Amino acid sequence: QVQLVESGGGSVQAGGSQRLSCVASGFTFRSSSMAWFRQAPGKEREGISFMQWDGLTNYADFVKGRFTIYRDNDKNSLYLQMNSLEPEDTAMYYCEASTTTTSLARLLRQTDYAYWGQGTQVTVSS
Repeated sequence: QVQLVESGGGSVQAGGSQRLSCVASGFTFRSSSMAWFRQAPGKEREGISFMQWDGLTNYADFVKGRFTIYRDNDKNSLYLQMNSLEPEDTAMYYCEASTTTTSLARLLRQTDYAYWGQGTQVTVSS
């Protein structure tokens, strides 16, 4: 049974930093493409960052230079370091696992990700 458990969310002031963590189980994490998505109230879920099993990454333009995705395959864990946070970053953040090819997964489309956790809320105040 695939399980993804996110943590690390909370409230932070604009300009601050936060690190999200995700622990995965029930599948071969070290060979899987993983990503972070987020969803703000009233908006569609959007892809933030992708990481291939070997370290290849991709970022949405609106987080480039501010967010960094990384993983520890020995710990079956995925992370998202978020710096220079803005109120517009307020959302529920989800760790997601892809079941498609890397070439599709890196496009950060929700339809290419079959599994996600319960999410962790990030609230950025101005």
